[in-house]
Order: sequence, then C-alpha cells, then structure tokens
Amino acid sequence: MAEPARRRATYADLEAVPETLVAEIIDGVLETHRFLPVQGAMLACLSGVIGPPFERAKGGPGGWAFLPKPELHLGEDVLVPELAGWCAERFDIDPDEVAVVTPPDWICEILSPSTARLDRGAKRRIYAGAGVHYLWLLDPVAGELEAFALAGNQWLLLATVQKGETVNIAPFDAVSFPLNDLFPFDTPSSPEA
Repeated sequence: MAEPARRRATYADLEAVPETLVAEIIDGVLETHRFLPVQGAMLACLSGVIGPPFERAKGGPGGWAFLPKPELHLGEDVLVPELAGWCAERFDIDPDEVAVVTPPDWICEILSPSTARLDRGAKRRIYAGAGVHYLWLLDPVAGELEAFALAGNQWLLLATVQKGETVNIAPFDAVSFPLNDLFPFDTPSSPEA
C-alpha cells in the first residue's frame, strides 16, 4: 500500500515556530534548529572581518552589502543562511518586508551538528539553482573554511583553509585575513577525536 502524500510546509507553518528557533522550508519540509552561541560569535567575527573592507571600503574595495541571517525566499524554499552578501548594484530589498527575494551573490553557512546535513546537501543544491555565485562553509569543530564557486550548475571547490592559515579566496580575495580571526574562542573537539 502506498504511503499517503506528505503535506508541504507552508509559510504559516514557519510563522508558527517559536522565535527561539531558526525555521526554514527546504524542499517542502519545515526544518528547525537552534542558533548556537558559537555560530553567533563566528558570525560577528566574520562580519567584522569582511564588512569594513568590502561593505564600507575601509582598507578594501567596497561594493558589497551584507545581511546577517536573512530570510531568503528562493522559489518555494525559505532559507536562512548565517550571512549573505550582494554586489551593491544588485542589493534590492524592501525595508518593510521580511522576505528577501533577490538571490545573494555570496553566502556563508556556519555548520553545526544539527545543520551540516542540510548546509552540505539540500541548501547547497538550492543555492546553486538560484544562481548564488559563491558559497563558504565554515566549520567550527573542524576549524576550517571550504569555499566554492558556481560553475554552470555545479559547485567547484576553490579552497579549503585550516586554522593557522590565511584566507585569500574569491569573492573577497582583495583583502587577506587569518582564518583564526573567525574563531573567537577555542571550539570543542569533535566527539570522535
């Protein structure tokens, strides 16, 4: 006997989620998780490193606009990356709307045990389909940054940078910085270590 069709999540389902959780609709499924303090600290560090040279043109080229934790409406999917960036000429948001419908040019996801499968899987596929040009995956446990560029409809790995190394990766390769600057405190080791 066939299983009954699963009801697709709606925006009303998303709005009913408590504000203490991050809620997304991915492939018609409501996904929720907590935003961890380590993610918040790393988000603040990343914003502090790339914001001045790329958004404010202080020591860098400028030309970018960034939003932390935007609610991106990409087709039927509603995604909330940790940080998204648009080339300034493409940054078109309605200040009275929660939804951002213009796909970003760059996204950074900060991985956690509860989000890594989505960040590396369905969300990465959806970002490619929406035409996001660059994707960074920042892993607090592994102490690394993986940077990808969209080539056609596939992600091409540009670089993997480990703690102790310097980040000089598109689209922010005009200004280098130590990856350690994104780690505000020692993060716990992986349970398997």
